[in-house]
Formats: sequence, structure tokens, C-alpha cells
Amino acid sequence: MLSKQTINRLIIIGFMVLVGFCLAKAIYHQSVMGIILALTSLGAGIYFLYMVAKANEEMKREEIR
Repeated sequence: MLSKQTINRLIIIGFMVLVGFCLAKAIYHQSVMGIILALTSLGAGIYFLYMVAKANEEMKREEIR
């Protein structure tokens, strides 16, 4: 059975692959709206990962105290 961390990483990688695919298709079809939406999704995904890392760091800091 896969651990929770492995499943989370697979979900994140899958999301990033789908966003990359959408961005590639939008560029191929020269769709400005598609490019904007794909970049927005990519930015949201990266910001989510940043917030998760920040929350984990904060939790570890609280455990030490």
C-alpha cells in the first residue's frame, strides 16, 4: 500500500502534468484565454505548494516549543 506522502506527491505531479498539457494545447491552438487560464492554474498550484510547505514548517516549529 502506498503511503500518504506518496499519494500526495502523485496527486501534485498529476495536477502539474495536466496543467502543462493544457498550456501546451493552448499554445498550439493559439488561444490567449487558454494560456491565461493555464498560467493561472499553474500559479495557484505553485502557491498551494508554498503554503503547504510554510504550514509544515510552522507545525514543526510549534512541536519544538
